Amino acid sequence: MLKRLLLLTFSWFVILLTVNGQCKEANSSFQGGEKVIYNAYYNWGFIWVNAGIVSFSVDDYNYEERPSYFIRSYGRTYKSYDFLFKVRDSFEVYVDTLNLKPFEFDRVTKEGSTISHHHYKFNRVERTIHTSISKDNEPYKDSVLTWPECSFDLLSMVYKARNIDFRKYSPGDKIPINMILDGKTYNLYIRYKGRKTVKNREGRRFKCIEFSPLLVEGTIFTSGEDMTVWVTDDKNRIPIIVEAKILIGSVKAMFVQAEGLRHPMDAEITR
Repeated sequence: MLKRLLLLTFSWFVILLTVNGQCKEANSSFQGGEKVIYNAYYNWGFIWVNAGIVSFSVDDYNYEERPSYFIRSYGRTYKSYDFLFKVRDSFEVYVDTLNLKPFEFDRVTKEGSTISHHHYKFNRVERTIHTSISKDNEPYKDSVLTWPECSFDLLSMVYKARNIDFRKYSPGDKIPINMILDGKTYNLYIRYKGRKTVKNREGRRFKCIEFSPLLVEGTIFTSGEDMTVWVTDDKNRIPIIVEAKILIGSVKAMFVQAEGLRHPMDAEITR
């Protein structure tokens, strides 16, 4: 469940990115040293169970002598739930500091005794992606994909999308995006719903932007817009709540804390 929620956490951001409008915009929403923490919840009947934790972090780096960010996300179940299903997942990517285009992406998912590994190397000259993928402990399969313009891996898309300007859209608008997932390119969209005030589990209130993505049908989701996301309505665009229906029950990611933000969190209502 936590792996799915971690992927879900990426997906909220992924769907924020327009195909034509946001690709060349420079980063202005985050900086090296940022770290954000979320609790992962699963709905069991009428009870929301806090089953794990997800973290996102950004560090300044030099990738092959080029200024870059090293971005990481890590998700795990709490030890008290490991006996049910142990999860230890990691996502890492190196991106340039200007437009956040990826250099190299790595994803390792460990669920119980099963390990899957996805590695992408991006070639900016040939516009190709060299992939090496092993699923469910199977041998690696290597391939070369065409790298479409304005397409990102999951993690780099998370951070690229935080620079979107929602002032361009009205409630009900569909915003098209491209994303690369499991060696395939998907054309999706989000439906922008407007602005709303929400609370986290601690009762802290935030002014947020609300939207719903078109989901890819798979092992836990049906196709459609059965996900709702709320991100801070300020320069940081930090997700506060992500909630989605799955085939059995619901899952939710809930903001806990953030540090090293580039801007003050003006979206929080303190009075």
